[in-house]
Amino acid sequence: MEITLQYFDGCPNWTIAAERLAVVAAENPGVIVNRQLVESVEDAETIGFRGSPSILVDGRDLFPAPLTAAGLACRIYATPVGVAGAPTLEQLRKAIGAA
Repeated sequence: MEITLQYFDGCPNWTIAAERLAVVAAENPGVIVNRQLVESVEDAETIGFRGSPSILVDGRDLFPAPLTAAGLACRIYATPVGVAGAPTLEQLRKAIGAA
């Protein structure tokens, strides 16, 4: 399974997502995590980037946000303890397991 972490440099939350994805990858030897830096609004619009961090499995967003406009913005996630800048480790495990 291939996971892509999309992000832009100005977002402080992508590193949290990267750390959590590294844990998931260590737990699942078949999981490969790639990073995709989104550098411009034009790039964001071209690839349908819904904010940083975005996490795709085999090209599909694990946490779809179809009503969010494409662009360079920090993304928020609903977690069991409220909104956060990245999904929890448990949310990632569950979503990746279901993918």
